[in-house]
Amino acid sequence: MTVYGLYARETGGWLSVAALVKLLARCDVDEPVVRSSIFRLKRRGLLEAVKVDNVAGYGLTDEARVILDEGDRRIFERRRATAADGWLLAVFSVPESERDKRHVLRTQLTRLGFGTVSAGIWIAPAHVYDEARETLERHGLNVYVDLFRADHLAFADTVHRVPDWWDLGRLRSLYDDFLQLYSPVLAAYRRRRSPVEPARAFTDYITALTDWRRLPYAEPGLPAEVLPADWTGQRAADTFFELRARLAEPAHRFVNEIR
Repeated sequence: MTVYGLYARETGGWLSVAALVKLLARCDVDEPVVRSSIFRLKRRGLLEAVKVDNVAGYGLTDEARVILDEGDRRIFERRRATAADGWLLAVFSVPESERDKRHVLRTQLTRLGFGTVSAGIWIAPAHVYDEARETLERHGLNVYVDLFRADHLAFADTVHRVPDWWDLGRLRSLYDDFLQLYSPVLAAYRRRRSPVEPARAFTDYITALTDWRRLPYAEPGLPAEVLPADWTGQRAADTFFELRARLAEPAHRFVNEIR
């Protein structure tokens, strides 16, 4: 999906199977795994088989395009709330007879980066509102939820409450893992004096983006004021966006040579 999100939409949402196999071979993904991944995405309703000029390939479905468009905003925009922005509360109640909807609702709120105040009250930075509303409506979950903008007035300091609402230890571990993998990659590019090889740029950019794209969902831009002083999220973001600035253009040239 990283490859489709970056490169398929500019060509009508379609990529040939042969091109996918060649591209992902650069990331050490062999052909059977590529075909298996295509099958799973097709089964999930994100890809559909389409021939172009009698060449076998797969195109994005309308649902996939919506998901990717939403993902662009979350993944490529550096959103960081401030304490003055306030919060978004999702207050919900799902009848026991529809417990499957409760699971779907919690899954979507988790995916949006909400933290948990209590079983039926979840919280996120206020800037998540538009994305949350669109997601809940698209999944038919809006009938179970009310969304409120809120300020934390009393009694504990917000900085002491945030670790109760989000698992900051797990989030820090995700950022640290990203930095451990990609700080050396970035350092190598900074030392480099010759032009970046397009094939190498593609491999490094695709893997970095694939590992990065889950992080803005896990941690939805919490205010710096409520995070620990040594929070590594900013450094991880700096690392990814500098890699993107260095690698996106040569990686794109490599893709154009293959497809």
